[in-house]
Amino acid sequence: MATRLTIDEGNSSTKVAFWRDDVIEAVATHKNASLDLVRQVLPEGCLADSAIVCSVRRRDSHETLEVIRQFARHTVFLDSDTPGPLKIGYRTPGTLGADRIAAATGAAVLFPSETILVVDMGTAITYDVVSDSRFIGGNIAPGIFVRLEALNHFTSALPLVETDGDTPRWGYDTETALRSGAIRGVVGELQYYRHCLAAEHPHPRVILTGGSAELITTYITSKIITEPHLVLIGLNAILKYNETL
Repeated sequence: MATRLTIDEGNSSTKVAFWRDDVIEAVATHKNASLDLVRQVLPEGCLADSAIVCSVRRRDSHETLEVIRQFARHTVFLDSDTPGPLKIGYRTPGTLGADRIAAATGAAVLFPSETILVVDMGTAITYDVVSDSRFIGGNIAPGIFVRLEALNHFTSALPLVETDGDTPRWGYDTETALRSGAIRGVVGELQYYRHCLAAEHPHPRVILTGGSAELITTYITSKIITEPHLVLIGLNAILKYNETL
């Protein structure tokens, strides 16, 4: 039974999971966490067979892998050159973020023969299309928090509002107008991309993941799948693929 560590370092938080084959046994998440978060999920005295790091913050893979080697026998720093089950049809694969590769791989593993809109809602929101286990392409947009912060930063009169609170269809004051504009605006964005994809591929699946996913799920009327561990699932699949090489 293979033991694996999957580490997802986002802009706002880090998520680490310990796997036995295809089962997650422990997950830990922390904002701006260091790689020491691994100790929270790794059983005492256990050295994982392999570990993979997906990071949007770190460029020095050598330093990162040196830290991870104390927790696993084999280590991988994910980038576009890492072998995996997903075929990448991106014109500039070297510029494709590791988080997008991992999320798309997770979607392809869950639904290998289908067309999927993969929506990862973090500091940035990515809308990526996967079809028959091939990454077709996608778009990047500001996340909900970034939209609210930008409106406050680049205007002289608009306040910075929290995402928690009343979110009516039409705002009845400045606070609700900003909140509804950001949250419901993302809902409209998602529905638009789903509509565009459905025109090319009837009945595409929509998979939603990321820290801000829960902010919009109640406002979506079409069928979607929410998978908070989508990136981790993709990372585990990439490690499994490399074990066969």
